[in-house]
Amino acid sequence: MTSSPTFRHALALGLSVSFFAALTVTAHATGPEIVAGPPAQPECFSPWGKDTKFFKFPKKAGKFRIALANGYIANTWRIQMIQTAKAYAAQPEVAAKLKEFKVVSTGEDVPAQISAINNFIDSGYDAIVVNAQNPTAFGPVIKRAKEAGVVLVAFDNILDTQDAINVNVDQKGLGVLWANWLIKNVPGGGKILEVRGVAGTSVDTDRHNGIHETLDASGKKWAVTEVVGKWDDGVAQKATADAIATNGPFVGITGQGGDTGIVQAMIDAKHAFVPFGGETENGFRKFCAAHAADGLKCSSAGTGPAQVAVAIKTAIAALEGQVVPQSVKLPLAIVEDPNFKADADFFPKQSDNFFVGNAFPTCGINFTAQEIMGQSKENQ
Repeated sequence: MTSSPTFRHALALGLSVSFFAALTVTAHATGPEIVAGPPAQPECFSPWGKDTKFFKFPKKAGKFRIALANGYIANTWRIQMIQTAKAYAAQPEVAAKLKEFKVVSTGEDVPAQISAINNFIDSGYDAIVVNAQNPTAFGPVIKRAKEAGVVLVAFDNILDTQDAINVNVDQKGLGVLWANWLIKNVPGGGKILEVRGVAGTSVDTDRHNGIHETLDASGKKWAVTEVVGKWDDGVAQKATADAIATNGPFVGITGQGGDTGIVQAMIDAKHAFVPFGGETENGFRKFCAAHAADGLKCSSAGTGPAQVAVAIKTAIAALEGQVVPQSVKLPLAIVEDPNFKADADFFPKQSDNFFVGNAFPTCGINFTAQEIMGQSKENQ
């Protein structure tokens, strides 16, 4: 087949554009220097372990253009995370360092999220913060960011790489904590309901592995029914209702999110209250406090959406030439029965789907519910 002159011209033009775009990226290749610790602000930027590397990026002058490339958006945690990011960027001391703060959510489509990151690189953003849909699919775009001197910070659902900064809690350890709660409070073993998150994400995989490895090592016999709740109250409630109808009753439950919906499904089905290892939703904690005497013995642990603020703070520190760990470890917010206190661990006057635990005091980060809920969830 012979191509037309018009097609050959378009092809040549496309190749030249791609070539010069690649040349531009390569010409500014300024990846981080690997340096000795300690990090700047060690009380905030805590390295994950003894073998964690430390990055020092070239210091950039002036105000910064930072983008948040989010994937999944259809649950309350992600919505609150977007709102928290906007609230943090709007704080006067942070806004003074920003020329632009851009937010894009692309859904569960991994190529769409990668495309968004590529677009931010091509548009000359200084740093990109990402909640990744898949930990292993981002290799080429990670390389492009490094070659372009763009600071790439992944949080929550992190990236399987040593070439970007990861900010996270010990997600597998969270699964271990929930499983140990069930082992402690369900001494005879038995049928457990596990409500998982979004398939394919590092958070869902790590928490799931922590739960099962711990239960398997307990020496007790467990029969685990797995359903997908997508960290969303409505989805988790329906999945739980279906599981109770087909495989119930259960002697214990663990949920990665959507836990208010899970408890509501138990109530609707007249399922007995049982020990529960779950996340930090306000509604879940309300239920835990109200029904502890009825058998709903809860461990509520996780990290609120405010971890996005730590990721942005890390990106700004890196752009300012400060030493930061390649992997930053955040503390968990944990409350367990019988220690649920109103207006401290949960807030009776706030929405059920508000996630508690929105402060990282060691990082100087703390938000009121009004600051967060006053922001929109839309792209900007």
